[in-house]
Amino acid sequence: MSRIIRIGTRDSELALYQANAVKNQIKQLGHKAILVAVKSTGDIVLDKPLYELGITGIFTRTLDIAMLNGEIDIAVHSLKDVPTVLPKGIVQGAVMKRGNVRDTIVFKGTEEFLGSREAIIATSSLRRKAQWLNRYPTHTIEDIRGNVNTRLEKLENSDRWDAAIFAAAGLGRLDVRPETADNIDWMIPAPGQGAIMTTALEEDEELLMILDEINDKETEICTQIEREFLNRLEGGCTAPIGALCYIKDEEVHFEGVLLSPNGTKKITVERVKALGEHNDLAEWCANYVIDKGGKRLMDAIKLSSKPTNIYSTKSFTEDQRLLFNEKVNSQSSDFIKISLNRIAPRFLKNEIENVIITSKNAVEALLTNFSAIELQFKNIYCVGRRTKRLVENRIGKVKHSKNNAKKLAEYLVEYIEGTEVTYFCSDLRLDDLPNILQENNIKVNEIEAYQTKFDSLKIDNNIEGVMFYSPSNVKSFIQENIIEDKTIAFCIGESTAKEASQHFKDVRIAKLPTVESVIELVNEHYV
Repeated sequence: MSRIIRIGTRDSELALYQANAVKNQIKQLGHKAILVAVKSTGDIVLDKPLYELGITGIFTRTLDIAMLNGEIDIAVHSLKDVPTVLPKGIVQGAVMKRGNVRDTIVFKGTEEFLGSREAIIATSSLRRKAQWLNRYPTHTIEDIRGNVNTRLEKLENSDRWDAAIFAAAGLGRLDVRPETADNIDWMIPAPGQGAIMTTALEEDEELLMILDEINDKETEICTQIEREFLNRLEGGCTAPIGALCYIKDEEVHFEGVLLSPNGTKKITVERVKALGEHNDLAEWCANYVIDKGGKRLMDAIKLSSKPTNIYSTKSFTEDQRLLFNEKVNSQSSDFIKISLNRIAPRFLKNEIENVIITSKNAVEALLTNFSAIELQFKNIYCVGRRTKRLVENRIGKVKHSKNNAKKLAEYLVEYIEGTEVTYFCSDLRLDDLPNILQENNIKVNEIEAYQTKFDSLKIDNNIEGVMFYSPSNVKSFIQENIIEDKTIAFCIGESTAKEASQHFKDVRIAKLPTVESVIELVNEHYV
């Protein structure tokens, strides 16, 4: 080839080292080549961790554009930085023989902090962060950006960090591995880590033939499996996914991991296939992870990158969270804390003719103090379908139930047997039920079964809607939050809506008094 091959590269020291390694191999084949340094967004923006920039292929995009514009002939990348799907018209040219695949921890001083509860580790890799926190959940991770030498310098000058994590290959290629460095053998590396990869235009067949001569077949097989695993999990810079594949004794060994960003959830997979029978290895391993809960975990990771538009004042179960449609990104926490009271035995010494139970908390309080056999109730009246179900499963038959306390009181005025009721309630109960009954000459014996304590939390003012499940939820919420005119209150029932209407202009009520029905109400708003 008589033309001069223009090799595009970032201008960091490590990138130039890698580009020169490719250049030297091409020149050994008898071809002419020069380096063309190009700045990338990943090099320019140093004040945010990579996963917050929201761009896959942050270190490759600028070189892709330069290639498509005809400014360079091939591009050289660290393979772990390359998206699993290349831009149209660009293809993988060669993968060089792989270097050290491992992550390396560089200690600020000694490694004694590994046995301590508190430590601060520096890394901007979400994968490294998640795996470290999975192993050391009480440690703190802080971001560190810049090229290898810059990060080493930052670690040396830091008074806070105990250590920082690097790719072993980068430290080795620049010959800057400190004596305090140690490979992290338990940490699964990024797919393609330690490998140098080149890309070229798909139409440039002559150049692709040259690159094929410097391609390392074993590295190509292994990194292709790792990257297919990543692709099938739909991961990228925003997902903590690790994968490592190697060939030994004519067998292909694979191990992969998917974690939640905070490291609390972890799904791993390992598999060995004979070389030549490994074509479905990545697919099998990815499907295994997905079946073990990986889909839910990836969905949660994707949602976490979207701004929250709905906040629930009651924590969701995992099944409830999955009921939201794709337009809803919710957060939840309990704005109410419940404390069960001790109920004196004298209150239940004899059979009680009429009992009112308006919440599951009252049921739990009764069963905490007494066995079901001790609860001698002739007629039980409830509020809510779930309270009724719980009572019938654990105490006894419910004579009648209504969706809210006011409607139950109105029913009792007409149909109660006798003129007295015992009401197991909270210290913050509404007045409607006892007032209506007393106004109609029905005596109400109130027994405080539990206490409701406010545990308010300040939320983002940009939240579009708040989900409420009781008047107390509303009262707790307004203690810490200023209500915007545009904010919608999604309420579980009429009593809750009545309280919310004192603070919200837009109040909506679910069809049924269940969390699922409130979720359905939210989904209807975001169709």
